[in-house]
Amino acid sequence: MAGTDRGDLTRTAILALLGTLGPLSRTDIARELDLSPASVTQLTRELIGAGMLEELDLKPSRGGRPAQLLGLIGAAGRALGVKVTADHLVLVDVRLDGVVLGSWEHPFDPASPHSLDELAAAVETTLDSLSDGPPLLGVGVGVPGAVDDQAVGTVNAPTLGWQGMPVGERLRRRLKLPVLVENDVNALAAAERLYGRGRTHRDFLVLTIGRGVGAAIVTDGRVYRGARGGAGEFGHVPVAEDGPPCGCGSYGCLEAFVGAAGLLSAAAAKNLGAAGPASVDELGRAATEGSRKALDVFAEAGAILGRAAAGLINVVDPEVVVVLGEGVSHWPFWQPGFDRAVRAQLMPGRRDISIEVEGWDETSWAQGAAALVLATPFDAAGAAGEQGRLVRARLIGAQS
Repeated sequence: MAGTDRGDLTRTAILALLGTLGPLSRTDIARELDLSPASVTQLTRELIGAGMLEELDLKPSRGGRPAQLLGLIGAAGRALGVKVTADHLVLVDVRLDGVVLGSWEHPFDPASPHSLDELAAAVETTLDSLSDGPPLLGVGVGVPGAVDDQAVGTVNAPTLGWQGMPVGERLRRRLKLPVLVENDVNALAAAERLYGRGRTHRDFLVLTIGRGVGAAIVTDGRVYRGARGGAGEFGHVPVAEDGPPCGCGSYGCLEAFVGAAGLLSAAAAKNLGAAGPASVDELGRAATEGSRKALDVFAEAGAILGRAAAGLINVVDPEVVVVLGEGVSHWPFWQPGFDRAVRAQLMPGRRDISIEVEGWDETSWAQGAAALVLATPFDAAGAAGEQGRLVRARLIGAQS
């Protein structure tokens, strides 16, 4: 079984590599992934047979025989990704190679007694509007909360007011499709594993900043979920015993200081403007215009975040840290405080760790949700369970 798991993981790595860098030769793949030429030849033969790779033009050579290029067949499959927030839904249609074919947004009220029916209806409406293209493999849903199991999809999300919500069960029953549900930050980590840093790093952290604060821990190429699917609640690391109230019901959590509400409270405490900024974007505009108080708010929040991040890095020991989320649009203002604090608090042997900030747009969360489905054909860990088997069956059926 161990050999099978390793083969599945390297297939995933090959797909991710080609999806990110574009067509490569077998020699290039072997070099990039540190695999033997014989292994690459066997694995790519299997992927070509499964209809996921194709041989393209020959690559010019400076001497010797030209190399055959291999490319990912995006038409092998597609997935619909759904990001659930406290006031709207974002949906994206994504090909196997990570190309986004379309995106949609719907208003949403998670407090409604019919919220799951409204969620299902939004997905159905989107599915009905999909253009012709690759076969649909399934639906991935990202939520800001804990999920018991991707393949079951029972959600506990205080920010949505959901406790024991059977999201996966209800959607599967209505859509008659494979449905995977996961914490939204873990879903982003799945996307990074397929198309981002995960193709070259097997141990990494994803940190998100925005309305809230989150983390995903990837170790040996797999997202660590914890005993009940709740690992990664980084925003609820205690920072101060007598700190401000947090949405989780406790006081002094990291999120209460550096989440969107915490930033605005800090701005109000500094008497920034007559009534204080109405949004983090407004606070960002003030910082852009040179407001010393606005710059201090971000720098102080960055320092708090940096100290907490250093603690997590010291415990987990990742190869790289990736920072994502709506808040990265203001990262230049966070960075001075963050960089000083995180480097000062890291253990000496870890102070040179790479911390990489990626670009962001509203569809990124939903792309992560789609990656839950797109990763399942080579899910060696079995995180997708029976739903992953159904996704694989749809993929194989589409190629036969």
